[in-house]
Amino acid sequence: MEVWTAVADALLQREALICRLGEGRPPRDFAGLYVADDEVDRLLATLPGLDGPGPERVAAVRAGAAGPVVKARAALAARPPGPFTDLVAAAGLTTAEAEVLAVLVAVEVSPARQRLVAYIQDSVHLPRLTLATLGRVFFEEDHPSARSLSPGGALTRTGLARLTGDGPWATLIAEPAARLIWHLAGDPTPDPGLPAGSTLRPGGKTGQRGLMLVNGGDRESRLRAIGDIGLLITTPPASEAEWRAVIREATIGGLTVVLELAEPLTPAGQDAIQRAGQLGWVLSSPGEQPLEAIPDLPWREVHVLDGVAGDDDWAALLGRAPDPAYRLSREQLRLVAGAASADGGLIAPAVRRLAGGHLDGVAVRIRPRRAWDDLILPPEEAAQLRELAGRHRGRDIVYGRWQFSPAPSTGVVALFAGPSGTGKTLAAEVVAGELGLDLYKVDLSSVVSKYIGETEKNLERIFGAAAAGDLVLFFDEADALFGKRSEVSDAHDRYANIEVAYLLQRLETYDGLVVLATNLQRNIDPAFLRRISVAIDFVPPEEPERRQIWSRVFPATAPMSDIDLDFLARQFKITGGVISNAALGAAFLAAAEDSPITMRHAVLSVKREFQKMGRLRTEKEFDRYFELVNRNADAAPFG
Repeated sequence: MEVWTAVADALLQREALICRLGEGRPPRDFAGLYVADDEVDRLLATLPGLDGPGPERVAAVRAGAAGPVVKARAALAARPPGPFTDLVAAAGLTTAEAEVLAVLVAVEVSPARQRLVAYIQDSVHLPRLTLATLGRVFFEEDHPSARSLSPGGALTRTGLARLTGDGPWATLIAEPAARLIWHLAGDPTPDPGLPAGSTLRPGGKTGQRGLMLVNGGDRESRLRAIGDIGLLITTPPASEAEWRAVIREATIGGLTVVLELAEPLTPAGQDAIQRAGQLGWVLSSPGEQPLEAIPDLPWREVHVLDGVAGDDDWAALLGRAPDPAYRLSREQLRLVAGAASADGGLIAPAVRRLAGGHLDGVAVRIRPRRAWDDLILPPEEAAQLRELAGRHRGRDIVYGRWQFSPAPSTGVVALFAGPSGTGKTLAAEVVAGELGLDLYKVDLSSVVSKYIGETEKNLERIFGAAAAGDLVLFFDEADALFGKRSEVSDAHDRYANIEVAYLLQRLETYDGLVVLATNLQRNIDPAFLRRISVAIDFVPPEEPERRQIWSRVFPATAPMSDIDLDFLARQFKITGGVISNAALGAAFLAAAEDSPITMRHAVLSVKREFQKMGRLRTEKEFDRYFELVNRNADAAPFG
């Protein structure tokens, strides 16, 4: 028999003997269902102002039953090893509080004891102990039987027991937590009342008391900084019930509670932590917590400066050396390892999945399919693009091995400036493909909001999600967001400038690759230009480049006849984007006639592109095809 059950049985036996011998009360079949005449006389006799059956009779019974009670209490006070003793130590309970918990649990797990309690309380409706009965069982003046179940009592604070019922105070029922009963029965299932997403992480040691603040780095690196102890990792509970479940589970498991904070801790959270001083607490956050949001307890702080996964992390999670193509934090590596295990151990797809889903709605994912050969640029601009890729790839060497100071971050910001259609998006795709990364093209219309504060929230969502995966952020027509700040003439101007200031801050702290594309560099705010790592001007192609573009826009499988590429490149001074559209249009015109693509289709398609741009069609440009593009072709669907 467990020591704690022996204590419970000795105390319950003593109380039952008092009822039978001291009060002369026999068991009744319908106890508590009605009040008989003899029961009225007995109840009146027990009132403090009247003569009762005599305290000497009760004292005599207690004295006769003292031996087993004293022996059992002494054995419990000796703290023999076992789950109950471990629980008492983790909860910081006194011996007297442990006795109350022992009785409550022993009654909860035994129908026989519940029938005995119903007899003691003279009611078949009361198989659990009330506060009044606990006061009788633990009659000693200094025993904290009821106080241990008060709102600030040890059993309530630890979530191990609670009072139920809505009747008079003396009839409130003491009920041990179901999770506690399952734990003593050997079931390790976590408390179902924990906040969604809570995780338990075993450690080499049990949790330590006190308050610790850990900030900086990534989530996994912050957890590592806590040490090799058992942890319960969760977001701040949203209700009083969730707080009780967290405190109870940590107490039962001897765990330190880690609260992952995205915002400062609320006053309710501070109060909950202060009440549960028997536990160890960690406030984990990317940045420092405001002083007013820290619970009123002694605390120490740890700053995590380096969250990059090292050789040991890669070996432990993936059984291999680090891949130099990916600079992952420990938290990212943990997620990648899980995704890779479901995808045949492949690292690249797992890295791409890091940001999957988070950027939906505010950005379009472009999986790079085109390479350097698809990009036709002057040699100088092509060299700059390769330098951009090399700058992103070489960060570990420059900032890590050579220890250059990352001012203010290790991120790379590139500016692509040039007219529409000159290859800015294609260049970003090629660079992303060279780095083995996905390209996310940000949809500015879904980011910029007319409502105050909403633009910052959308941008935080973008940069926060991007930080979860190694990728390239591409802001097209960036002058809409990164344009020059205006003079403050009204509230709208003031908040617009706040948005610009917020963007500057996020660019400074983002460690990835950002590409800003604009049609005119002079539209970009000078404050942004100071943070540009690489600036590349994209100019409309000259005739040699246009000739190369025309030669590549028609697939080898497309049927072609009589296409004069030299004429097209020489006569039409248009960008690569317009050339691609013209070639595609010519293909559809030919398909409508079920014929090969001819010069007539190509020239007419260029005419359509000029119409879209509102550009005049001159005889000098179209030369011998000028009459064709200006006549009304009654039969031709493209006339």
